[in-house]
Amino acid sequence: MIELLDILNAAILIVDDQEPNITLLTQMLNEAGYRNVSSTMKPQEVCALHRKHHYDLILLDLQMPEMDGFQVMEGLKTNQADAYLPVIVLTAQPGHKLRALQAGAKDFISKPFDLVEIKTRIYNMLEVRFLYKRLENYSKLLEQTVQERTAELRESEARYRSLTELASDWYWEQDENMIFTKVSGPVLEILGIQVDSLSGDLASDNKANFNLTQNDSKKNVWNQQEREMLQAKISAREPFLDFVFSRQNADGTKQRFQVSGEPMFDWHCRFIGYRGIGIELNRDNKY
Repeated sequence: MIELLDILNAAILIVDDQEPNITLLTQMLNEAGYRNVSSTMKPQEVCALHRKHHYDLILLDLQMPEMDGFQVMEGLKTNQADAYLPVIVLTAQPGHKLRALQAGAKDFISKPFDLVEIKTRIYNMLEVRFLYKRLENYSKLLEQTVQERTAELRESEARYRSLTELASDWYWEQDENMIFTKVSGPVLEILGIQVDSLSGDLASDNKANFNLTQNDSKKNVWNQQEREMLQAKISAREPFLDFVFSRQNADGTKQRFQVSGEPMFDWHCRFIGYRGIGIELNRDNKY
């Protein structure tokens, strides 16, 4: 709801080359309670005045020497700070009304003036103008809020990764197909997964599969029972904490690993992968 006081405090500019018209409109607006009314008989000054004062409404005569109202509206369109052109045209030519609306005017007032019509159209125009400004301000506030929240999330994510890297041997993220998308630490080397090159965010042609239901080679053998337990949690999209799994290596040693992970979902609650941390536990001696 727009307050009456806001409308009466609106900045209004009257543009007409006829002084009697300016006097009549100014007197009418002052009597109606409008407190911020100015005028000019020089249409070539309108654009500069609007950039300086940011008028809420411009009452613009169409037929003026040197520069007519259509030319003034074209000039006003160059003001990038004002996407909504707050113009009511003043005209005695019925044929000019449609052209004026097509040129960007929001309404028109016919000459000779009907004071009741003028007051009504000006009030309605200003009400729409302030509603538009409120919507514009809300959009800017919303955009600023989104930017701030995004920055906070990125900062939080950076802190999270920093802490997980300090508390673990590696941090990892995988997509819905259990393909590495982010890696921090020697996870691939420790698990024996080989790729041509790998660092940080993985390129699409440089991704490594990390499916613990499969052996990483014919010589290193994962514990079958542990693999099945972990795979069951992953298939159920469950988080897992300090899960220990092991493998028997070709050289006779046994490696033990401890991982914690959580599933990730997008805004539509669609599963998009896992992320987590891991450490290598002590390696046992050869049997």
